[in-house]
Amino acid sequence: TQYCDIERELQYYQDKFIGKTVYCNCDDPKESNFYKYFFSNFHKLGLKRLIASCYKEQTLDLFKAPTIEKGCFCIYNGESDANGNSSNAKIINFKGDGDFRSSECIELLKQADIVVTNPPFSLFREFVGQMVKYDKQFLIIGNVNAITYKEIFDLIQKGKAWLGVNLGRGI
Repeated sequence: TQYCDIERELQYYQDKFIGKTVYCNCDDPKESNFYKYFFSNFHKLGLKRLIASCYKEQTLDLFKAPTIEKGCFCIYNGESDANGNSSNAKIINFKGDGDFRSSECIELLKQADIVVTNPPFSLFREFVGQMVKYDKQFLIIGNVNAITYKEIFDLIQKGKAWLGVNLGRGI
């Protein structure tokens, strides 16, 4: 997801983040523009904490040595170094692959107030179902066709979810 798209949409929700823990649970903290946005705007948004985690696909091939990567996460509390510069949060490896459905990621989810990410399209329904199950506020970017899913349409109809301001761009 492009940084400018994140910035363009999230400008309308800045007051919703004050004192909150934001979890970007499908976002590599080393590469994600969601993480970069919240890290860069941590104090401006008045965040309490920023958590990001990512999945690492396991490659099992009969003809090659298996590559088993662990997913990772980081937690940033807005700390500064001795010079007053924001320091990067330490990256920590999960025991597993970092799938948002894993018990490790669910423990991080329980700490969050708001989830902001671009979940895998193939798991969109399951992702939203998890947000509802754990009663989390969420702001997610997905394909506009997701509104035709029975579960998503039902949330919109009940006023529990709505389309973003920049829907015209297909967001």
